[in-house]
This record gives sequence, structure tokens and C-alpha cells, in this order.
Amino acid sequence: MSSPKPEKPSTAAMPVPPPLRNDCFALPAGVHWTPVDEALDLLRERLHPVCGVETIDLSQALGRVLAEDVIAARSNPPRANSAIDGYGFAGPAGEGVQVMPLLDGRAAAGGDFSGAVPKGHALRILTGAALPEGVDTVVLEEDVTVQAGHIAFHGPLKQRANARRAGEDVEAGDVILQEGRHVTPADLALLAAVGIGALAVRTSLRVGVLSTGDELAEPGIDAGAGHIYDANRPMLLALLERMGHSPVDLGKVGDNRDLLRAALDSGATRVDAILTSGGASAGDEDHVSALLGEAGAMQKWRIAVKPGRPLALGLWDGKPVFGLPGNPVAAMVCTLIFARPALALLAGMGWVEPQGFEVPAAFEKRKKQGRREYLRARVRDGQVEPFASEGSGRISGLSWAEGLVELPDGALHVRPGDPVRYIPWAGFGI
Repeated sequence: MSSPKPEKPSTAAMPVPPPLRNDCFALPAGVHWTPVDEALDLLRERLHPVCGVETIDLSQALGRVLAEDVIAARSNPPRANSAIDGYGFAGPAGEGVQVMPLLDGRAAAGGDFSGAVPKGHALRILTGAALPEGVDTVVLEEDVTVQAGHIAFHGPLKQRANARRAGEDVEAGDVILQEGRHVTPADLALLAAVGIGALAVRTSLRVGVLSTGDELAEPGIDAGAGHIYDANRPMLLALLERMGHSPVDLGKVGDNRDLLRAALDSGATRVDAILTSGGASAGDEDHVSALLGEAGAMQKWRIAVKPGRPLALGLWDGKPVFGLPGNPVAAMVCTLIFARPALALLAGMGWVEPQGFEVPAAFEKRKKQGRREYLRARVRDGQVEPFASEGSGRISGLSWAEGLVELPDGALHVRPGDPVRYIPWAGFGI
């Protein structure tokens, strides 16, 4: 008998996340340069999910974030069954040659054998078939001779050999997936196997991307000598999609405070968070910082990191804004190190740590005390090699690289063969 479908949660009954506080990005008094770990700790402490909850069918769940723990509606497998094609009987089987009468019929997946198998008798059984009454052990068909209504094989064979018990994988009532999980293709198989047809998930985090600067031109047109192409927007939109969010292109705005204010006003009605690039410092044309300051909910985080350093963080109409550096290399590093875990929290995924590992260095480098450094790098022949130039203007290094080497805050002299921490792009979920 099939298990009843789980009841769909009532979206109306789900709690609505509270808004972020205006001081959520405030730094402790007296802080001028913030170490990377302290910046990450502050984000982790002060942010919380801002996405609501909805109920969707399993077929729509790939890539969504679970809003609650998922409980198995039934066991997997639901009944004891055969792991192989063979012959079933009540085990165990002793040493030497074993001969058993063979019953008529068979047990196959999706159909029950009517009746019981008497002790000392055997029944033809196929992979996945429920074990009939009187069967708890299965012998592989290749090990069996069938003749004159009997089977013969060589023992011994342990009781319950080649048989799966009911609930061997999952028991009904088990928590199979936890709140905050990003649903994967493998999860869909597990959910289906235990009878889950609908899920309570977070609404997708909509993240807007806005580029700023008079110097920016759209790729594909004649930029002229005084302009550069906007490299950040396509990169950031793609990063957000890889992270599992819903990217929204908010376009680009020149160095005009009124136009930028209008773009932020419009964006805040369409998205849950905004990434800007450029205008995050304190110069005359750094309008992102100026406008967030006017809104009364802005903090300038001078982070001891290379590349990167300045991050303008604030709220615009209640929506968090991450003001990234204009340099594409710094913008990507800051997105991966700071924006990625922050956005994951906002989306209801919890805090996500990058997954890295130690690899022998294929380079030598000295660094000073005081800031964390990230080198574009890739692994070859079991060693990690950095891009030829550390210059943050070398965008080609992002394509050349397959991840980042993370060098700690303290002074360091890396020699060839020394272990260093390498985080591949996949370790950032991209």
C-alpha cells in the first residue's frame, strides 16, 4: 500500500523574517582596519534570513533552500527485498552441497508472490523484489544449478545474505535533510524514495547587480579611448547564479548621484540585496559610499585583505547593499570571501565556509604582517602555482586560475614545497 503524501505546509502560517537593523553593519568603536576573520564573524553574527517561505512540488526543488527539516514519510526500502537475481529461502545454509526443492512461480519487483515459502524450499526471486514470507536469504543465480525442480549450490551462506532489510537506508520518521540545505540532484532521489512530494523552501534570494562609473561602456560597442568595458556586471551576475541565487541585472549608472539614487530606489523594489561595483571608497566620485552615508545606514569596512580592502556596506530602503571595489579581480575576491557567506545567510542557507585543502607550493613568496592575501592559482602535478603577476588589474588571471591560494594574516616566507591553503573555485560553490 502506498504511503500518503505529506501535508503541504501552510505558507500563511510560516514566520516572516524580521527586517535587518540599520546598525547591522556597524563596526566596534575605534576599529580602523578589520582583519578578515573579524569581518566574517561580524557578518555571521548580524545577518539573518530575509527570504520568506513557500511550498513547491518536488519537481521544482532543485537548487532551492529548505525552510525546515525534512522527515521521511516512509522507510527506504519500505520492505525487505532482494539485492540480486537469485533464489530465496530461509537461511542460513550450511557447509557443502545444499539441495532444495524449487517452488513454482517467482517474486519480482512490483509484484508480490502469493503465499509463503516453506522451510527448506526455495523460490526464484529477482532484484528489488519484496522477500516473501519464509525468505530472508538469497543465493546468487550464477552459483546455482537448477534441475528436476530443485536447486543446488555450495554453502556456507550466512542468514540474510544478499537481502536488504526494511529501512536499511532510511527509517520512516528520520530527518533526512536539514533546514538550510541547498537541494541537489542526489537529494531529489532521496526525497522521492521516501515519499516526499512537496517541500517548504525559502523563496529565492533576488540579488541585484549595479555597476557605477562614467568610464564604463557596454561590451560589443565602440568604447572609445576614454572608456573601458564593464567587466564586473557579467561576472557578478554569473557568480550569483552559480551560488544558487536569482540574479537581477540593474544595469550601469554614471557618476551622477541623482541617477544612482534613482537606480537604488528602483532596485530596492525588485530585489532582496544589491551588489554594486565601483564608488565604494571616499573620493569625490564615490557616490555609493556617499549615498549610503546619507541614508544613515552605511559603514566603511577597511578590511586587511589583498586584493580588496574597502567594502561599503549598508541598507537602502531596508535592503542590504554590498559596495564592492571597482577592480574586477578585487570585486571577485571580495564577493567570494565576504558577499558569498553573507548572501547565503540572507537566503536561509546558513553560514557557508569555503572548502580548501593544503597543497605543496610551487613558488616562493615573502609577505608582510598585517593583511591576508589571496593569489590566483591552479594545481599542476600535485603542486599549486600562482598567476605570474599579482597585479589586480590583470583580469586574465581570473580565467587562468582554477582557485585561490589563501595566505594568513601574519608575516610569512613561502618556499617551494611548503604547504599552503588552496581553495578551488568549486570550494566556493562556483
